[in-house]
Amino acid sequence: MTVAHTQTTEAADAVSPGMSRVLLMRQIMPAGRDTDVIKLYVDPDPAALDADKFDIGTSRAAHEANAIATRLQNAAKGVSQVHPDQIESRTAFRVEMGEVASFGTYFNAFPASYWRRHTIVSEVRLTVRVRGEGATVTVYRSMANGRSQRVDSASVEDGSGEFSFDLPLKPFVDGGWYWYDVVAADEDAVVEGAEWTAEVPPEKATRGSVTIGITTILPDFCAKLLAQLGEDGPLHDHLDEIVVMDQGKDSLVESEYYPEAAEALGDTLRIIKQGNLGGSGGFARAQYEGLKAGRSTYVMMLDDDTECETEGIVRALTFADLCRKTTIVGGHMFSIFQKTQLHSFGERVAPYTFWWGSAPGVFPGWDFAERNLRSTRWLHARIDVDYNPWFMCLIPAEVLREIGLSLPFFIKWDDSEYGLRAKEAGFPTVTFPGAAVWHVPWTDKNDALDWQSYFHVRNRVIAALLHSKYPRGGRLLRESLNHQIKHSVSMQYSTVALRHKALEDVLAGPEQLHETLATTLPEIREMVKGYDDATYLVDPSQIPEVKRHKLPRKGREPSPVISGRAATVQALLQPLRQLRRPRELAQVHPEAEIMAQDARWHKIARYDSALVSLPDQTSAAFYRRDREKFVDQVRRTLAIHRRLATEWDDLARRYQEALPQITSPEAWEKTFGPWLEQDAQASTTEGGPEDAR
Repeated sequence: MTVAHTQTTEAADAVSPGMSRVLLMRQIMPAGRDTDVIKLYVDPDPAALDADKFDIGTSRAAHEANAIATRLQNAAKGVSQVHPDQIESRTAFRVEMGEVASFGTYFNAFPASYWRRHTIVSEVRLTVRVRGEGATVTVYRSMANGRSQRVDSASVEDGSGEFSFDLPLKPFVDGGWYWYDVVAADEDAVVEGAEWTAEVPPEKATRGSVTIGITTILPDFCAKLLAQLGEDGPLHDHLDEIVVMDQGKDSLVESEYYPEAAEALGDTLRIIKQGNLGGSGGFARAQYEGLKAGRSTYVMMLDDDTECETEGIVRALTFADLCRKTTIVGGHMFSIFQKTQLHSFGERVAPYTFWWGSAPGVFPGWDFAERNLRSTRWLHARIDVDYNPWFMCLIPAEVLREIGLSLPFFIKWDDSEYGLRAKEAGFPTVTFPGAAVWHVPWTDKNDALDWQSYFHVRNRVIAALLHSKYPRGGRLLRESLNHQIKHSVSMQYSTVALRHKALEDVLAGPEQLHETLATTLPEIREMVKGYDDATYLVDPSQIPEVKRHKLPRKGREPSPVISGRAATVQALLQPLRQLRRPRELAQVHPEAEIMAQDARWHKIARYDSALVSLPDQTSAAFYRRDREKFVDQVRRTLAIHRRLATEWDDLARRYQEALPQITSPEAWEKTFGPWLEQDAQASTTEGGPEDAR
């Protein structure tokens, strides 16, 4: 039953007097007919809405159990497949005779609630062009709880048709999408294209432009991304410049993929060679260059090790142009290894623990190939965020001028701190559906244990000093202490040393952040040399044989999965166990071999030594218990956390007072000084541009 009559006989580009019509988004298909991602663009499967949270509970386990039951029902019905030859172009898709294709997908459904909440748009016009006698276009909408309603429909009568529907955004306060399905009748139907447009005042119809900043130490990854950006036509209409900060040992221009990228982008591409200042130093240079040039409305941060849906950049720009207030607009992240798996859909910083994570209501790792958008309730509620990670984030130049550039953090917490700083200054962040990249998931990294743990700890505490509303950062210091003890009982002594230095550097104050930006990484890498847990064994012949002093009790090894009560017991027992002298045999032969996925502190701590693999599966480390190291590290850990708690208020004041200066373009210009001088000298010597093209 049709519940609304929205179809209009006006021309698709018709506009009211005194208004302009702008394109918000268009129907797209995957570049290169990539069938690994096809279900993010068009969905042949039926919709079977999962159970309501009030019926099954809010835990992920409950949702997954319900999803499994629904998948079994769908399997009994049979699952349709999409063939590559059905993708006729970047914007056209062929629906086979008698079949149904839904465009209620991540990249083709219209995120109405986001447009309603943040922009001046109050009504959109959907125009769909279809070829194929008898084909039917049906428009649907959803509510925040995922329930869908049929809105309107139209059928092809003379071989082809163009149908327009005027759709209000009023009923999308809490969430909801618009989308359309196409049914082919007695012959194949080709959906030649579809556009979502809106009327806006002429002064809002002018499109902003962007400088894209990419920081790289991975030349091949980066060159492939640049070539991808160079292929897209619509993006070029908005693109002022792509600035690449080449900070690696291997030059970007020497990559075998670089010539293709350089040819595709031409003078739009500028490469800046500078020392390794980390992601924050590279992105700050992009922000600095964007402001200095004064051309671009926005500067976009884009990670080098990503694959990008370039249409998403255009959509983010359009959305930002039409926001009621100046807004940071970011994209989502899919796994580059499992391309239909949504890894990040919205990020928040929990105020009491001051730890980042998925926003309430988000289930990370959601696979659209197994559970489509129309069937998943939680995807229909609008998700509000504190920040957007800088794997893809569009920052207005106005924000950069008002609150400054990135903090000199090297890596970690630069993006989340910036989002919190912008929020406090009145600039919201929106993580916008339909704009996304594919990126290596951080769950596949070792960054909580290796050299990156230093930056995790230091920068988290600094961000809390700047932005936490709770006394002494809420639970932060208690969690930090607990983690130090857990790493100590797990024989991860290098991690404890790195985290301790991080806290010492926090106490040193904000004045040294710029000064140490380029030197901290080599310093901490040198510091952990010689630690067993930081010595990685790659060659299998280096790995010692596992030998136990006695058989495990009842033949059972400790489980990596234990109850909360059992974890509390182990937290009390294991620190005491570390005071015993380790067994001599364990210093030569590991007592167990533990896979990375099972390397929980309460399992590792039960051994005097263990061979523990890394999450990336490339090597392993031979952990060995050291009683003297444990005692020394625990003593120092207690002392430094006591000092942090005592000095918290004074430190917070110092960092907050220093923030405007250390994030200013002038402060960053001094940090960039050696490389700016090299550019100037090269320009004078060669009589040409100051950078590589």
